[in-house]
Amino acid sequence: MKPTLTILSVLAVFPAGVAVASDDCFVPMAEWQPRDAVARLAQENGWTVRRIKIDDGCYEIDGRDANDRRIEVTVHPATLQVIELEYEDKDRQERKGKDREDD
Repeated sequence: MKPTLTILSVLAVFPAGVAVASDDCFVPMAEWQPRDAVARLAQENGWTVRRIKIDDGCYEIDGRDANDRRIEVTVHPATLQVIELEYEDKDRQERKGKDREDD
């Protein structure tokens, strides 16, 4: 009886684990854009880059936007599409999303 419950428990949790994993960028390194292209993307958006790193298979830009707010931008390594943009407003409250800058 115990092995059956264990197997059912594992199977019940498995779909949730797959959903979480889909947030990561799984792209072969051969398909990645160079780091210079990420830096150009930042420059085109008026961002000052403190550092570009790789996190969960995605590029991540740490820096400041044109309004001097701290930002963290997650970028798809092959398409250079912005996946997530997080920033802190003047009150130091963390904000998330591309469309919240107009608030």
